[in-house]
Amino acid sequence: MNLDLSAFEHRRILVVGDLMLDEYLRGRVERISPEAPVPVVRLEETEVRPGGAANAARNLAALGAEVAVAGVVGADEEGRRLLSALDALGIERSAVLVDPGRPTVRKTRVLAGAQQLLRIDREEPQGLPPLLARSLLEGAKARIDRADAVLLSDYGKGVAAASLCAELARLARERGQPCVADPKGRDFAKYAGFTVITPNRAEASLASGIEAQDEQGLLAAGARLLDAAGVDHVLVTCGADGMVLFSRGFAPRRFPTRGRPVFDVTGAGDTAAAALTLALAAGFSLPLAVEIANAAAGIVVGKVGAAAVTREELALELGEKADPGARKRKSLQALSAICGELRRQGKRVVFTNGCFDLLHAGHVRLLSASRALGDVLVVAVDDDASVRALKGPGRPVIGAEQRVRMIAALDSVDYVLVFATGELEAVISALRPEVLTKGGDYAEKPVVGRSLVESWGGRVVLVPLEGELSSTRLIEKIRNP
Repeated sequence: MNLDLSAFEHRRILVVGDLMLDEYLRGRVERISPEAPVPVVRLEETEVRPGGAANAARNLAALGAEVAVAGVVGADEEGRRLLSALDALGIERSAVLVDPGRPTVRKTRVLAGAQQLLRIDREEPQGLPPLLARSLLEGAKARIDRADAVLLSDYGKGVAAASLCAELARLARERGQPCVADPKGRDFAKYAGFTVITPNRAEASLASGIEAQDEQGLLAAGARLLDAAGVDHVLVTCGADGMVLFSRGFAPRRFPTRGRPVFDVTGAGDTAAAALTLALAAGFSLPLAVEIANAAAGIVVGKVGAAAVTREELALELGEKADPGARKRKSLQALSAICGELRRQGKRVVFTNGCFDLLHAGHVRLLSASRALGDVLVVAVDDDASVRALKGPGRPVIGAEQRVRMIAALDSVDYVLVFATGELEAVISALRPEVLTKGGDYAEKPVVGRSLVESWGGRVVLVPLEGELSSTRLIEKIRNP
């Protein structure tokens, strides 16, 4: 499926809801405490990210939208850090109010690699004081005229009162704007008038009173929610089982997900709701908007913590059916971020590079053996000018774009990028692989990047050659049979 996502650019989305600060404490577990049967985590890194409604806003901004957010924070350090994070993302937050009477919601997660060990919540869920609730509503109303769609992110912390929900739905309908709610709690009737609500399976079970874990229960729960909530559509997100859309007058429609490694489901609902809202605002039909939301959620569960999906990642994911290797091709900037995240998950990155001008069995062996040395294999391919400089006139016989497509089509390869003459050391420095591999013919040759990789504790591995195979010999044989 190839969709033009340029329509996302500059769409204006109003996000209203419960703002949070997500804190991540990352480290290594090396022993069990002598004081109690619990792991001892050696802290290596602390990070904070926008959470809750702020994470939904962050995802919208990453996809190219212009975002305004309305909510409440406390008069505390967490609130200041959250506002600063929103400013850094270019999210308009003048409708965020400060309430000295409540703390900013903070969720602290302790992780060892990709494994979450513990979550600590600091919160005081309570309704807003009447004056603050009126001020929040007025702030939202002042911005809804400039919005193309509205997203309500309800985490049950007190912002999304029934009166606020009803007014948002009324104002959006009057203006013909899509109005999406990521719901919480037992009473979905407060979302009456919304275009779509996006409960997960557990939330659908709670609100409908029907266990939705099997197919029959899910269908019954969705149908009941469609009537009870008074909305046009209910989209139930089902994790690895994809999504199911319930619409008035139509049979339920299932949207399967694509199989991929799941590292962390934190914030996946935020991502799905954000992508759905933006797609509707951009004029996509509801089924296509659900396809887009499903793809976005599938990407974000491959990341650790509440994360964002970029428009580039989403376009590659949606284009994968037409070009199976499309999502593997990355820029150096994107790959640098991916490799950093993989290291935090405790994954071992393997790196190799080459011209691959006329792919042959020796290349396939090199790449398969390289992949077996770690968890992720990154392949850097020389651009056409670099191949010409290395191999001489008449090379390459296959252009860089085609060489990259062939490499990306191999199961052993996770990511591919193209580099130019003189850039290899900068690429290796940016990616910081744990293992650098080359063919066995480099036993008597200098390996570019060896000193870099060994400087951070990595190693260089030479993979034995496959007989006398070489691209240069094969090309000469073809030219001079």
